[in-house]
Amino acid sequence: MRDYRKFLTALSRTLSTMGLYGDEHPATRRAVESAYTALHDLQSAGPGIEFTFLSGEVLAGAEVLPELEGWEWSDALARAGIERIEFIERLDADQFDRLLGDLAARLGVRPASSADRLHAGPSPVRFGLVTLADQGETRPDSDLAVAGLSYALRDERDAVAWVHNEVRTGGRLPAAEADGVVRSLSLAMHAQQAMILPLLQLKEYDQYTTTHSMNVSVLAMALGEYLELGTDTVRALGLAGLLHDLGKVCIPEEILNKPGRLTKAERRVVHDHPVVGARMLLSNSDPLEFAAVVAYEHHIMIDGGGYPHLPDARETQYASRLVHVCDVYDALRTKRPYRDAWESERAIAYIEGRAGIEFDPAIARSFVAMMREWDRRIQTSMI
Repeated sequence: MRDYRKFLTALSRTLSTMGLYGDEHPATRRAVESAYTALHDLQSAGPGIEFTFLSGEVLAGAEVLPELEGWEWSDALARAGIERIEFIERLDADQFDRLLGDLAARLGVRPASSADRLHAGPSPVRFGLVTLADQGETRPDSDLAVAGLSYALRDERDAVAWVHNEVRTGGRLPAAEADGVVRSLSLAMHAQQAMILPLLQLKEYDQYTTTHSMNVSVLAMALGEYLELGTDTVRALGLAGLLHDLGKVCIPEEILNKPGRLTKAERRVVHDHPVVGARMLLSNSDPLEFAAVVAYEHHIMIDGGGYPHLPDARETQYASRLVHVCDVYDALRTKRPYRDAWESERAIAYIEGRAGIEFDPAIARSFVAMMREWDRRIQTSMI
């Protein structure tokens, strides 16, 4: 089994030592040798290794490294524009020295040097931002390539459709797969430090529940980060957003995609989906209580309207009120059989106007501010 922690810990120790003592100090050389040995051991099982650094979290390939949760160097690397490091081939000692020099310069550990450049030719390592680019690009000031990831998210959409089908046909919720989708969406959300919404455009009406769930997951995580709610809460909001409409997998498509007005019986079927979804989440072998509460409450308005009707006048949970705003925004922005998609500003204005009636006023204000900031970024990037 590969010991990723050993290498990353040795790497961070080496970079710290370079900053304290300089490149040629004996302590630095010992640290470099230790880190290179750890990398050599990792690559003995195969040269290809990928590390992704998120806020408070580290991934090796698609595997989360729980022992490095909260690792301070993850945030430091991401702030320096190093969200991803990809080892493509085995590095020799000289190449590893140059890689360390480039990383140290970008982290501000020491000034950059021309000696940090790798030799010309195909690079054995790439690092940089996680982007929505189709392929990696090369920095003009270095022979190291900047990592680029393609985020069409077809695999993730297929995974959500499979999760829904598993629930529909067998009642089993594959929670691990759902959590994996949320992690992929988090990566895509952070691409280029700006999210372009809708993240996923609807291709066919029968994709609505899948696509909408993924968009609400991204919006909920983005709003959670905007409100500085903390990494664990943001991830929980992402999972709750992904599963908030789980009860809809039991609604016949002819009702979901009906272009005309629903009958009373059909409306009752639709209005039952929060209860159905909450039951599914609570009956799971490992009950998802947080997501179940959100699934049950996400259509309840701040003034008590909506559905299901609560017999007592209690306030809904904060997470439910947050997901409710995200749910309505994406629903309005999506073309449906009975109406066209709304423009972003029209959907934002609706939420703004319904604050205090349908939506939590503070959450609505934050959501509107976040979305208008995003829209400004998008418009600026198109100029």
